[in-house]
Amino acid sequence: MTAFGHRWLDEFPLTRETTYLNHGTVGVTPLVVMRERAALLDTIERDPARFMLRELMRLGASTAATPVDGPLRLRAAAARVAAFLGCAADSLVFVDNATSGLCAVLRSISFNTGDEILVPDHAYGGVARAAAFIAQERHIKVKTFALPFPATSPERIVAALEAALTPRTRVALLDHVTSESALVLPLAEMAALCRARGIAVLVDGAHAPGAIDVDIEALGVDWYAANLHKWAFAPRACGVLWAAPSRRDGLHPNVISWGVSDNDWIAEFDWTGTRDPSCWLCAPAGIAFMEDRLGVEAMREHNHALAWTGARELATRWQTNFDTPESMIGCMAAVPLPERLGPPTPANAQGIRDKLFFDHRIELPVLAHSGALWARLSIQVYNEASDLDRVGEAIDAIAGHGLSPASHDP
Repeated sequence: MTAFGHRWLDEFPLTRETTYLNHGTVGVTPLVVMRERAALLDTIERDPARFMLRELMRLGASTAATPVDGPLRLRAAAARVAAFLGCAADSLVFVDNATSGLCAVLRSISFNTGDEILVPDHAYGGVARAAAFIAQERHIKVKTFALPFPATSPERIVAALEAALTPRTRVALLDHVTSESALVLPLAEMAALCRARGIAVLVDGAHAPGAIDVDIEALGVDWYAANLHKWAFAPRACGVLWAAPSRRDGLHPNVISWGVSDNDWIAEFDWTGTRDPSCWLCAPAGIAFMEDRLGVEAMREHNHALAWTGARELATRWQTNFDTPESMIGCMAAVPLPERLGPPTPANAQGIRDKLFFDHRIELPVLAHSGALWARLSIQVYNEASDLDRVGEAIDAIAGHGLSPASHDP
C-alpha cells in the first residue's frame, strides 16, 4: 500500500503553515494539474479563435468541418470523465459546479400544480435554497424530510425516505454524499424506491467523484450532477451533469446561447458563451493523477481509514458518541464536539472555526446540526494521524480557555 501523509504535500500548493482538513469544501488542485492548465492556457492564447471555434467544439456551420488537429477537445475530455464515472460520453456535459447542474434540471422540469420537490434536511444549503426559489417561481412546494442523525444504518435512511414519499412527490433531490454530515447514502436503494413509485430522482453528487466509486448508470437515477474540483483533482470550477436518455429532451442550461438552435442538449451545454474551458479540459489530468500517481484504490483506502479511525478516536477523546456505521463513511466524517464548547448555534460554530484557524492554524469546518456541534474531517493523501492529534489538542485548548475574542482582525 502506498505510504501517504505529509510528504505528499510536495505534490500540492498548500502552505505548510496550516493543517488542512478541509479538502471537501473547494478541493485542492495538484501542482501537476496546475502546470497542465497553465500550458493549456498558453496554447489557447496563441491562437484563441482557432482553439475556441475549431478545436474546442463544433459551433455553427462555419466550423462544421473536421477540427484542425484531431477530435474535438471538449467532447474528448467529457469521454474521459464519463469512462471514470461509469457512463456514456454522450450522456455527460460539463457545468461550472454541481449546483449549476441541479438548477438547470429543476428549471427544465414542467411541474404541475400540487407537485412537490422532496429534499432531505441534510441537503447542501445552496441547493436547498435553489429548490425553494424554483418552487416559489413555479407555485409548487418543497417538502423537507428528516434523515436519521446520528445515522446508525443505511436501512433507517431508506425507511425515512419511504415514509416521506407521497402521491404529490414529483422529484426527489437526493445526496450521494451529504455535505455537512458527511454521510455516504444508500443511493441505489433510495432510487429504486422512488422509481417503483414513478418519482424522478435528481442527485447532488458534489462530494462523490474521486472520493468513492461512482457508477452512474448502475444507480438507476434520472439526473446526476457532481463536482470534479473537490475529490477528483480538477481545477475549479469543474462540474458535470449526467442525464438518462429519457430525460434529455427539454433539458437546457441556465444560460441559453447558440447551441439551442441545434435542438441538441450537448451543443447547448457545451457552448453557453465565451468562457475559459481550461478547467474542463484538465479534468482528465486530475483523473490521471489519481490513477497513475496515487492509485485510486490506495488513495481511497488511506482517506477512508484515517477518516474512520480518526473520528472514533477523537470522539473517545472528547467523550462524545460517534455512531455512524463504517459503510456510511467515505473520506469525510462528522464528529460530535464536546458540550463544554458551548451552545450548538451557527454563531458559536463559526467562532470555534475561527479560533481553530487564527489561533491554531487548522482549517476545519465546524457546524451546528441536530442540536450539537460537529467537526467535519476531510481527509486527503497529504493528511496523517498527527493532523488529527493537533485537532484534538486545539479543541481541548479552546474548551479550556473559552471563546474569548481571538487576537486577529475580523
